[in-house]
Amino acid sequence: MTDSAQSPLRIRWQESLVAVRGGAGGPDPLPYADNLLARWAEPQRRYHTTAHLTAVLDRIDTLAGHASDPDVVRLAAWFHDAVYRPDRSENEERSAVLAERALGEAGVPEDATAEVVRLVRLTVTHDPADGDTNGEVLCDADLAVLASGPKDYAEYAAQVREEYAFVPDEAFREGRAAVLRQLLGLPRLFRTPLGIAEWEPRARQNLMTELELLSGM
Repeated sequence: MTDSAQSPLRIRWQESLVAVRGGAGGPDPLPYADNLLARWAEPQRRYHTTAHLTAVLDRIDTLAGHASDPDVVRLAAWFHDAVYRPDRSENEERSAVLAERALGEAGVPEDATAEVVRLVRLTVTHDPADGDTNGEVLCDADLAVLASGPKDYAEYAAQVREEYAFVPDEAFREGRAAVLRQLLGLPRLFRTPLGIAEWEPRARQNLMTELELLSGM
């Protein structure tokens, strides 16, 4: 990632962290941003990159009015895939542990840190409880890629395949198809009013199209 791409993200991190600290003093936010940005730029990533982080933050900005604490949700976005190894199943838990440690060091109050940790763990299921507005915003922002236009969705699907390049084609098709069926089986993919109205129909169409393509291979 170039410096020009890093700088806006560093500023966004700093603004959210300072806001969540509520004016209290604390360590310089930027070294924490740099550590996280280095994680998001690791070579094994193809989809879970700083481009994904930026997209999630942008969607959170769009949905911010629905959240009870948008800056806490933004911090959760920074951590939700901070630990990412495609061959591991405990990425979200390791990311949550990282958030708990780093935010405690960075001067974030305990209650806000606990909420960030809870939100990161919620991305395992993307199934927030009714009324969990912070969770609804984070999960909708994370899944918004499913509602992309055809070209962007095809690029997303190709990037996911690249991250799992170590998996043989047949096994990948079976695993990916299972994920798609699980998503299509949910009563709703999105929980915010905007997500339900604007993203749900296109996302379901994209998922069905990808599933049909996988089935025809």
